[in-house]
Amino acid sequence: MCGVAGILNTDKKPVSSPALKRMVEAIAHRGPDGLDFYLDRFIGLGHCRLAILDLSPRGNQPMSTADGRFVITYNGEVYNYREIRTELRKFGHKFNSNTDTEVVLHAYTQWGEDCLSRFNGMFAFAVWDKKKQELFLARDRYGMKPLYYALINNTFIFASEQKAIISHPVMKQEIDLEALLEYFTFQNIFTNKTLLKGIKLFPAGNWAKVLPGTVGLETVPYWDFHFQEPTKPASDAEYIEELDRLFHQAVKRQLVSDVEIGSYLSGGIDSGAVTAIAAGQLPYIKTFTCGFDLHSASGLELGFDERRRAEFMSYLFKTEHYEMVLKSGDMERILPEFAWYLEEPRIGQSYPNYYIAQLASKFVKVVLTGAAGDELFGGYPWRYYHVIVNNDFEQYIDKYYAYWQRLIPNQDIRSVFAPVWPQVKHIRTRDIFRDVFKKHANKLASPADYVNHSLYFEAKTFLHSLLVVEDKLSMAHSLETRVPFLDNDLVDFAMQIPVKLKLRNLKEVIRLNENEPGLKASKYYEKTRDGKLILRKVMNKYIPPRITTAVKQGFSAPDASWFKGESIEYVKNLLYDKRARLYNYLDRKSVQHLVEEHLNGTQNRRLFIWSLLNFEWWCRKYLETK
Repeated sequence: MCGVAGILNTDKKPVSSPALKRMVEAIAHRGPDGLDFYLDRFIGLGHCRLAILDLSPRGNQPMSTADGRFVITYNGEVYNYREIRTELRKFGHKFNSNTDTEVVLHAYTQWGEDCLSRFNGMFAFAVWDKKKQELFLARDRYGMKPLYYALINNTFIFASEQKAIISHPVMKQEIDLEALLEYFTFQNIFTNKTLLKGIKLFPAGNWAKVLPGTVGLETVPYWDFHFQEPTKPASDAEYIEELDRLFHQAVKRQLVSDVEIGSYLSGGIDSGAVTAIAAGQLPYIKTFTCGFDLHSASGLELGFDERRRAEFMSYLFKTEHYEMVLKSGDMERILPEFAWYLEEPRIGQSYPNYYIAQLASKFVKVVLTGAAGDELFGGYPWRYYHVIVNNDFEQYIDKYYAYWQRLIPNQDIRSVFAPVWPQVKHIRTRDIFRDVFKKHANKLASPADYVNHSLYFEAKTFLHSLLVVEDKLSMAHSLETRVPFLDNDLVDFAMQIPVKLKLRNLKEVIRLNENEPGLKASKYYEKTRDGKLILRKVMNKYIPPRITTAVKQGFSAPDASWFKGESIEYVKNLLYDKRARLYNYLDRKSVQHLVEEHLNGTQNRRLFIWSLLNFEWWCRKYLETK
């Protein structure tokens, strides 16, 4: 796990060595075990190393083939690298190290872009072919490792993080208003834009080539999610048995390391499942839990602290357990630093992830997480049930689009964006939403088909952003995060599991009208919060029923209570400040009206307030640094 950076001057002018050095130094937190560079006239590659496999200098990067033709800068872990290395040796390849980096490099020299289909892991890398004068870039299937790029005039720049790109003198730090509108609609960015104009996020599951004279980057997809009902379904027992086998295999694969591995243990089924299997392979594995002070919490937030369940599983699995407790002041004090490392607001209130990564990094270099279990196995059924009965695809889009407007009510978008409305009024966020489905052309003939469509959407957008956030916040502490649920074989199998094994009887839900008079939202949620049924059945072998039958809840702090309680002065001081930078782009009166609705208890706008706080600090950190 590392940080990569590079410069290709497409007009063949020499690369500035100081500029490349500044880029790598800007992301040195990703790899404190060594910085190095490769320069050859108009190409420059940089790398900062977090040593996980083969800790010797033989694993340093950028790494070259023996003949010097190919050079790689690589970030990630390919868990099946040993099997690929064995195959490559049959073709005559010789290896100088025990790293997956060298295997990836030789795999590219042997198979070109076809090597990507052989990798089971997470990665973002670039390979320079000196003979062809061609730069190859690629990112893993799911987007676990980030890769950003910019093409400014004749300078192509790429890096693991945006802060490396803006350190290059050719970059101007300007806000992308179209991306801002997208974010405040979905609390996410579905396109490849970022909040910094000119910087784009390289799409997951894609590759590209850049040559001298290149004027634009065209990425080529090599993989995509495809959730569908099986044409010849197996028996329920066969699905359960195969899921059990594949999950064990996935966890064991991701235990390959030359440094100590730990595991997050939130108290839920996903991290509990990962820890249960890992603990069977690594006795007394270290586990980490983050809890919350609930003295001022109310309602659903009273259940947000999962420490007791985590402690119970730690006892069962005999882990060496560490935990921390967050209070409202912890959110306030960390936001400036947090905004710098996260680089731009993304899905969710993720500062607890920053703290738990900080804790884990004091003890281990690698940590396992339960991420992606929800997206693969239907962990958010109340979302899908909103949209399982439709006349056609367009009605489905209308209903699901309305659901995913997470921050600003649709009728308030224009007033909130009044200061910049002329620059963004042409943006159709519904079209952006609809475009996510371009390559998921399932025939929509049944409620199960619509559920699979929703699973695709959330894997492409919600999960992708969760992975980007997790990478940034863990690598801020030089910590590698691994996601066993995103093992290739496990994902391929999960996408073909019938919906009826993930969710309960859809016919019962179809009869439930969420809009019927007297049916409160809490009652609708109560009747639709099943999900991950097959995963729960498999994990009953390893985890107590009090965990496998527990109600789904996310990893979130009680911010709704804190924002109108212990942190109310912080919220007001930041969002009611006459000098607040966010009001260069958003209308003060409209924003504060929505904030007041939360503070006086008439609406729960915790996500909106969090996004405003995060955006204000982003403006201070990223628009005022030059």
